[in-house]
Amino acid sequence: MRIGICGICGRMGVSILKTALERGHSLAAAFDHSGVPLFGRDAGALVNMKDLGVMVASINEEDLARCDGIIDFSSPAATMQLLDAAAALKKPLVIGTTGLSEVETGRIRKAAGVVPVLFSPNMSVGVNVLFRLTEIAAGVLGPDYDIEIFEAHHRFKKDAPSGTAKRLVEIIKSAMKGLTGAKEVDGRSGMTGERTNSEIGVHAMRGGDIVGEHTVYFATAGERIELTHRATSRDILAKGAVTAMEFCAGKSAGLYSMYDVLGFK
Repeated sequence: MRIGICGICGRMGVSILKTALERGHSLAAAFDHSGVPLFGRDAGALVNMKDLGVMVASINEEDLARCDGIIDFSSPAATMQLLDAAAALKKPLVIGTTGLSEVETGRIRKAAGVVPVLFSPNMSVGVNVLFRLTEIAAGVLGPDYDIEIFEAHHRFKKDAPSGTAKRLVEIIKSAMKGLTGAKEVDGRSGMTGERTNSEIGVHAMRGGDIVGEHTVYFATAGERIELTHRATSRDILAKGAVTAMEFCAGKSAGLYSMYDVLGFK
């Protein structure tokens, strides 16, 4: 496939580029903001290649037109700009950008009525298995179990809690009886009083070069269940993103997720 990458100069963008080339795809467009050091230069420099024949540029329709699909790990503002342009040109999109508002997420759903859009806060196969296991556990366990979520990422991550943690909250609220309207508590300090049965704790750590860790705790009197996923390399996330792009090839317009890629019902 001729793949475009939005946010190509970021950590995930570089990893996606390496993975795409290793899997036999070519780079058709390289998008990032004008403040990155490699703006206007050949994207091959990102992976220590002399020349890929594609310059790092702002989002534009001319470069988009050459793509079979675009993988986006950028910022909410850039994602929204890309969304409009890709929909106009009928180009499939794989979106892994986090920190999106409800309005922005709504715009993604609307675009999926025009083009295939695969939208996931985390494209790791392992994390999506964590999603499914959390869904199963939340559906079986009752309100006697207190649920807390812990996530950890590198010091440069700009949003908190992570998109993956937010998705875990959504899954739990949907799957566990009585928690649909649960309050999300993102920190506790001072005299908070006893924990209630209608809250979900969500806690974020930022430090060093942590790629990504997520743990869901189901705790009750006498026992505790912990579901944990730890990513030690961005390569696993990049592999999932490229696999998602391959999945989108030839698909009809619609909103897809990694569950579709993995064949989960």
